[in-house]
Amino acid sequence: MLKEAMFYKLKNDNIIECELCPHHCLLKSGQLGICRVRRNEAGKLVTLNYANVSALALDPIEKKPLYHFYPGKMILSAGTYGCNLSCGFCQNYNIAHELDNGRFISTEEMLETCLRVRGEDSIGLAFTYNEPSIWYEYIIELSEMLSFAEQKVVLISNGYIETKPLEMLLPNIDAMNIDLKSFSDRFYRKNCGGKLEPVKKVIEKAAEQIHLELTTLIITEENDTVEEISELARWVAAVNPDIPLHLSRYHPAYKFTNEATSVETMELAYETAREHLNFVYLGNLPRTDNNTVCKKCNSVLIRRNAYQIKIEKLKKGQCTNCGSYIDYIVS
Repeated sequence: MLKEAMFYKLKNDNIIECELCPHHCLLKSGQLGICRVRRNEAGKLVTLNYANVSALALDPIEKKPLYHFYPGKMILSAGTYGCNLSCGFCQNYNIAHELDNGRFISTEEMLETCLRVRGEDSIGLAFTYNEPSIWYEYIIELSEMLSFAEQKVVLISNGYIETKPLEMLLPNIDAMNIDLKSFSDRFYRKNCGGKLEPVKKVIEKAAEQIHLELTTLIITEENDTVEEISELARWVAAVNPDIPLHLSRYHPAYKFTNEATSVETMELAYETAREHLNFVYLGNLPRTDNNTVCKKCNSVLIRRNAYQIKIEKLKKGQCTNCGSYIDYIVS
């Protein structure tokens, strides 16, 4: 379904400047943006993926991953197609890089679906699988409806969005996991077709207003040095040392053939990040201790075995062992 897009400027000769993300694509009539879902239609910017849903599933909230946001709950997860980055190691390339492969689900129908699965312990809707910011018009409408219905709204994002659309979106967003792909601008330019600085700005803005967690895929010989991981973790700690950082193990995918990241590298990355951050978790590693402990007394608040979750010393926002207030977990 074609729908007029938000955030664009008409320039000379019917050229459009899209202002949704930092690319600021300049589009001639008929031309698609980098995201491949926004097009100049005779001097009007239209979005091609409005209400087009290519993936829909009920997932554990921990799968997003969000470990400090309603632990143990489920969340309906929806995605469309397209992306405004071009990561050669994309884990969801079969969704993000295919075109028009979904079905139409109106905002009203999606809201009804969310309300219907509440009985399965679902807390709301996560926009995920591809980059949700390029689904902007659908999300801005649906998120307001979901919030009014007391449903939680989550974005799993690469953080590549301009400040103005982000600020308009955040009031109806409850949580984000932002994929901080590297702490090197060279990495972003070489491997993703983007820049680091805009992502940092989004992280800082989101951390001020909503629950935020970060994910970094550790890729062999690309972003796996102790120096880079330490620099990344120090910067995140300066924003807020309680932001959970998920370090995920890379396996060859899409265009990348680098060897899978070694367990030893992952463990070293964990130890390095933990020097600066209170909560670091390892992903794509079986039999990993990803429990969450109380910062004050070290008691296990949440015990995790993959997606099997047990709430232990956490009750009504307090540690039942030492009584301290747990303001770093939303439940």
